[in-house]
Amino acid sequence: MANTTGMGTMWNLPNYVGELFLIGANQTPFLNMIGGLSGGKQYAAFDFPTAQPWALNSASQPAVDENTSATAPTATTYVRGQDTNTVQIFHQAVNVSYAKQATSRVIAADATTGDAMMGDQPVNDELDFQIQGNLRQVSLDAEYSFLQGTYQQATDADTAAKTRGIITATSTNAVNASSADLSKDLIDELLRDMAGNGAVFVNPVIFCNAFQKQKISSIYGYAPESRNVGGVNISQIETDFAMLGVVWAPQMPTNTLLIAEMSVAPLFSVRYPEKACCSTKSCPRLVLLRRVIFTGRWVWITVRKNTTGKSLPWLPAN
Repeated sequence: MANTTGMGTMWNLPNYVGELFLIGANQTPFLNMIGGLSGGKQYAAFDFPTAQPWALNSASQPAVDENTSATAPTATTYVRGQDTNTVQIFHQAVNVSYAKQATSRVIAADATTGDAMMGDQPVNDELDFQIQGNLRQVSLDAEYSFLQGTYQQATDADTAAKTRGIITATSTNAVNASSADLSKDLIDELLRDMAGNGAVFVNPVIFCNAFQKQKISSIYGYAPESRNVGGVNISQIETDFAMLGVVWAPQMPTNTLLIAEMSVAPLFSVRYPEKACCSTKSCPRLVLLRRVIFTGRWVWITVRKNTTGKSLPWLPAN
């Protein structure tokens, strides 16, 4: 059942009878929560600024005597930084022969047996099925890129632009879990760091792999005694700073727990042809193109293994 490349024909894309099952952990909760591929805002360039971070000095008590107060103090200048990101291209093509599209009732591994005897096969429009499959693949690739993508700026036509993933883009408030498993103490430590750096807990959500999702349920869950019902599924955590949602995201690394402030997690795209068609006498070919970028301000923590967790503090726009 390995996928193939090139044109889909009667011979390399046979029809079968039975219910369709998409195999694998293909959920994209992070992408869905920021608006999906059709959501977000448009931007007219590949590279663009995402924020101008700046900070006040640490709090202290001034010691100004009467004589000193008679003269103007030395000026304090607050310097702004520049955070940037880039859009990237997601590019898929669909190519199905006219003969393949015309033979939806041919049911056999070798495409020679003939008409269906056990009922119609569920794919009546092969081209539409392949388009939907490619769009699902783009969504899955986007989910992975927005979480784990490594930044690369396009410097010429032969260099691919790659967006900064939410995990790889963070840079401050390190919490090193060393080889320890996820614990309440580690999560509390990160939340304290976030609060101390001025995070505004408007809509924070924890994203985690299946392993860490089970750890969270184990840490925070309490199952009342029952004769016929057991287990817990923690979907929210009450903390001193905010109510945190908990979401299982299959594309999250096993050793990383992400706490994302979803109120500042927009999706950006550029105006680009959604699809371009080119056809020959034997088959139509559909090319799907989309340039999208995720940007925002985030916090995260890593657990297990010798990896450092980081968070990017919230900085108000004003």
